[in-house]
Amino acid sequence: MNSVDATALMVRVAWIATSLVVGATCAHADDVGPDANGITSPSIATSLPYNGDYYGTRKRLAEHGVTYNLIYTNDVLSNVSGGLRRGTIDQGKFEAQLTIDLEKLADWKGLSFYANGFQIHNTGRIRRDYVGGMNTIAAIEAVPTTRLSEMWFEQKFWDGKASFRIGQLAADSEFFFSDASQIFLQTDWPTITAVNLPSGGPAYPLSTPGVRLKFDPNQNLSVLLAMFNGDPAGPGPGDEQLRNRYGLNFRVTDPPLFIGELQVKNNREKDAKGLATTLKLGGWVHTGTFDDKRFGIDGISLADPASLGIPVRRRGNSGVYGVIDQQLYRPAGAAADGGISVFALGSVSPSDRNLVDVYASGGMVFAGMVPGRPDDKFGASVIYARFSDNIRGFDMDQIALAGLPLSVRDYELNLELTYVAQIIPGWTIQPDFQYIWHPTVGDQPSNRYAVVAGVRSIWRY
Repeated sequence: MNSVDATALMVRVAWIATSLVVGATCAHADDVGPDANGITSPSIATSLPYNGDYYGTRKRLAEHGVTYNLIYTNDVLSNVSGGLRRGTIDQGKFEAQLTIDLEKLADWKGLSFYANGFQIHNTGRIRRDYVGGMNTIAAIEAVPTTRLSEMWFEQKFWDGKASFRIGQLAADSEFFFSDASQIFLQTDWPTITAVNLPSGGPAYPLSTPGVRLKFDPNQNLSVLLAMFNGDPAGPGPGDEQLRNRYGLNFRVTDPPLFIGELQVKNNREKDAKGLATTLKLGGWVHTGTFDDKRFGIDGISLADPASLGIPVRRRGNSGVYGVIDQQLYRPAGAAADGGISVFALGSVSPSDRNLVDVYASGGMVFAGMVPGRPDDKFGASVIYARFSDNIRGFDMDQIALAGLPLSVRDYELNLELTYVAQIIPGWTIQPDFQYIWHPTVGDQPSNRYAVVAGVRSIWRY
């Protein structure tokens, strides 16, 4: 294949894939690949006649390297006490994912294409409209829209032990997340990056152009390095999701964001006998400028009536983080996510230029532990986000210098209890309860607490 033909093929694939996926997707591509029928397990297709593929179209596409997944997630959640106001919302996300193995389709060894998109609809947003605060309550919450998410090419090399990815990317699909935590509604791009990075960073529901390099020297070690455009929505007033409503901004001129992560894994194989462990250590650097959260260019507090009101501009921003997934009990024949597992995430960032300077989350998951319900899971998780020293100092200055009757922002803490019941493979129903301490909107608490209860349903095809 010559370079002209290759370029033409890549353009045609990108155009066709974009047409197929505008209207749907999720932030994480599936880790488990499709079978010979093009089905990624678990899927309701396996419970349907002819695997839901009466004419064999899905299987024939898979034979040529083209596979897809359709996923619908629906939440009905109520703020039953506290927060901004009581009420109930219904929100849904229809997702589509498309993968093209160009080695099968066009004999281009090691090259693949991936794209996804989603359609969001809701009757309100539980966190922003009812509870307030900044910690995630339901990770699919977003402005109603139809949005293109990721769209990239990946080339594998070094006998498949390394890969290079380029295109529109989302950092939260590969960086700074716990595998064990994925059952929880509040599992999301961590608060410390979501509130400190411009437009929330390249994470659901936004993505941005970037490149990613990954090395897997062996099955127990991975190194990931990535560079993203540093503002997926671009500067401006109002909601960042409205500034890039359809995922088509494709910005490339903003100061870049760099992320690196080292992953060490043990006993993750299906037939492993020992307890599974995953340890991730990472960090990020943003090269843009950020406003000081307390002091102005005149050296006095921004809360002082005598201040010019122009914050000091700080060069760059950064953070370091760690993630651990540890299996505590592994029943005979169980996979790495079976039995009993715990997880924890932690991160810190500079206090002077950030809203949050300390973040921690963690929890425990029980999988396949209910007699007669081998595919059910349940567990508890918590999220803690501490307002930075400069934010708390600014609040105290407002009280002391401006005489305002305000509260000092201290922290937000979320507790979630959940149970995931599999009805059939590919269809789950998930009752959920959350208690939120100190939810804060803007510069003031919305209430000292909030209580949220509801149910999530997921259909995968």
